Amino acid sequence: QVQLVESGGGLVQAGGSLRLSCAASGRIFRINDMEWYRQGSGKQRELVAASTRVGTINYADSAKGRFTISRDNAKNTVYLEMNSLKPEDTAVYYCRSTVTTTDSRYLEVWGQGTLVTVSS
Repeated sequence: QVQLVESGGGLVQAGGSLRLSCAASGRIFRINDMEWYRQGSGKQRELVAASTRVGTINYADSAKGRFTISRDNAKNTVYLEMNSLKPEDTAVYYCRSTVTTTDSRYLEVWGQGTLVTVSS
């Protein structure tokens, strides 16, 4: 029905930057919330940044001042700009979205994840 595909992960040195993208496709009537989560090795998945369709944005304390979430509703895409990266940011980053489909269903959709590795 609806798919999310993340891209932009990779290996970066501490202090560097990466930009993640997440594009939604399928039978989409409207994208509602778009969020980024991450899961480090041996850790629970945690919310990093969230964006509602009306523009409300929230960040985890660990992301404030360094990460920026943005979205392009026309392209059904959400971005996560990550600056001043630290080794503790190393994780698999997942995109999550809530979507209203063309047949009026409300879905929660997750992407497959993209690995971000920050070397010290």
